[in-house]
Amino acid sequence: MESLPTTTTKSERRWRSSKPLQTSKPSLLLALFSCIAWLYVAGRLWQDAENRTILAHLLNKSSLNRPKILSLNDKLSVLGCNDLEKRIVEAEMDLTLAKSQGFVKNNLQQTGSSDSDSRILAVIGVYTGFGSKLNRNVFRGSWMPKGDDLKKLEERGVIIRFVIGRSPNHGDSLDRNIDEENRSSSDFLIMEDHEEAEEELPKKAKVFFSTAVQNWDADFYVKVDDNIDLDLEGLIGLLERRRFDQKNNSSSAYIGCMKSGDVVDEDGKPWYEPEWWKFGDEKSYFRHASSSLLILSNNLAKYVYINSASLKIYAHDDVSIGSWMMGLQATYIDDNRFCCSSITQDKVCSLA
Repeated sequence: MESLPTTTTKSERRWRSSKPLQTSKPSLLLALFSCIAWLYVAGRLWQDAENRTILAHLLNKSSLNRPKILSLNDKLSVLGCNDLEKRIVEAEMDLTLAKSQGFVKNNLQQTGSSDSDSRILAVIGVYTGFGSKLNRNVFRGSWMPKGDDLKKLEERGVIIRFVIGRSPNHGDSLDRNIDEENRSSSDFLIMEDHEEAEEELPKKAKVFFSTAVQNWDADFYVKVDDNIDLDLEGLIGLLERRRFDQKNNSSSAYIGCMKSGDVVDEDGKPWYEPEWWKFGDEKSYFRHASSSLLILSNNLAKYVYINSASLKIYAHDDVSIGSWMMGLQATYIDDNRFCCSSITQDKVCSLA
């Protein structure tokens, strides 16, 4: 059976011919997007490469202009600190040498011209505190001269001053009361750089000798506690004889009622020494003058002044002073007449 011829219509031919065209559009769009993406990525890579080139150029330029790393000595040299440090060290050495040769505040002496005959006999410092005005008035009414008699004593070469520091609250009523009392009596040595307190007594001794040396050139510097009555004329007589002896013998005199004893190592007990372990296994103090009344000759007091910054202090002032004398060519003079609590008849001091 023969098949009938198939008739292809015009619309069918159009549909067949347009189908390939419709299927190629996604490919074209994909190619277009790919091309755009490639151009974008290429542009970014080009821009990044250009930025890296610019940054590398700037970094290289910055590294060329960057200063070299300076050592500490280079920096000090640039600032001039090395020369300044040398000048400071030299100045300190010159100052120490000048002090040792007698160039002290308010008492400048030419090297080699110091004459003991031109010195006053003694500076007597009587320790006192803010609450001891009654004691001071008692002393002024008994053994300690006042007014014109005090000036006459100074003409004999003996200076007597109540020794006190400043209040922890500088300028408060305690300081003002002392200033007012001093204006009427003129018998205080007020140490501006010392804070008055019971626990500062060892430091007070160091400041007292240093301040006294700066203000007066004396053969002897005497430290007296505020609970001591003095036989002033007896003390002056002893010092005058000691001055005569010093012209022929050693002038490095450390005078007082010498003692030693056990170191108290239990906290809370009277006379406790926090640094008890420094006094050896026997826990015994070295020989030293009692705190009530002790005397240093001129050169020993100057030694304290010159070396005050490096002198060690202990819990008690008499032990501290004794430690400063160790290692020096000091003549220890143990005199029972300076034992204020003894029953010696010819002693020059007694407990008030």
